[in-house]
Amino acid sequence: MRILTLNTHSWIEENQLEKIEQLAHFINEHDFDVIALQEVNQSMQEEALPASEMNYFFEAEENTIVRADNYAYVLRKQLQTEYYWTYIPVHVGFAKYDEGLAILSKTPIKEAFGAYVSNMRDYTNFRTRKLLGIKTENSGKDTWFVNGHYNWWHDEEEPFKPQWKYSLAVLDKYVGSLPAFIMGDFNNAAHIEGEGYSLVTESGWHDCYELAAQKDDGFTVVKAIAGWEDNKQKLRIDYVFSNQKIPVQSSKVVLNGTESPVVSDHFGIAVEI
Repeated sequence: MRILTLNTHSWIEENQLEKIEQLAHFINEHDFDVIALQEVNQSMQEEALPASEMNYFFEAEENTIVRADNYAYVLRKQLQTEYYWTYIPVHVGFAKYDEGLAILSKTPIKEAFGAYVSNMRDYTNFRTRKLLGIKTENSGKDTWFVNGHYNWWHDEEEPFKPQWKYSLAVLDKYVGSLPAFIMGDFNNAAHIEGEGYSLVTESGWHDCYELAAQKDDGFTVVKAIAGWEDNKQKLRIDYVFSNQKIPVQSSKVVLNGTESPVVSDHFGIAVEI
């Protein structure tokens, strides 16, 4: 099984259409089973997609409106595999977008949820955060794949610690004892002890990077970006975690300008189980 997670920074990138083509080519080449995307934007004024374009879409939240320039929809149109997919808007992004989360799955989605993990529920405030999860079958077993984009440990209004507490309650409600992966942009660096990364791993979630037989340096942010404006070092803030200690073949940084092009201000993580 192959998993990809990427913060897409969608519609903010220069040469965005070219980068979507590059990402689609990369996905087609590597044949991922599950793809988790963060910062999936769509213009708030764009037309909604007709029902004829929603055959493979699974609604995680009632009355979700998917618009014609939804990044995940535009990307999916260029993929060779007819991925099943879902999307939820989370908050207003960059003053003009519905910014949200999307998951694409090669196998049919059996169940899905969107759930708040922030105290804040103000759609106009970027600190409002949710999780998106799907249940699908992989290797003959029902498995949950959960996608998140969290706030920072020291955020004054919505810090990471209570968001992770909410996340554990959401995961307990939906996942239970089933195998599960939670992935995405955690905005907490792995090298800082006693903060977000420690909180996640100490609560029973296993970093697939640490479990991997083959791995690289793991860094997904290497410059100053939105939210890390003063950053001057390489950071590992994008992850794939498993609720079981499983054998992982590899964890690799991708879409980083070496073997694959840069398509976002984050690099992606590809994990092979």
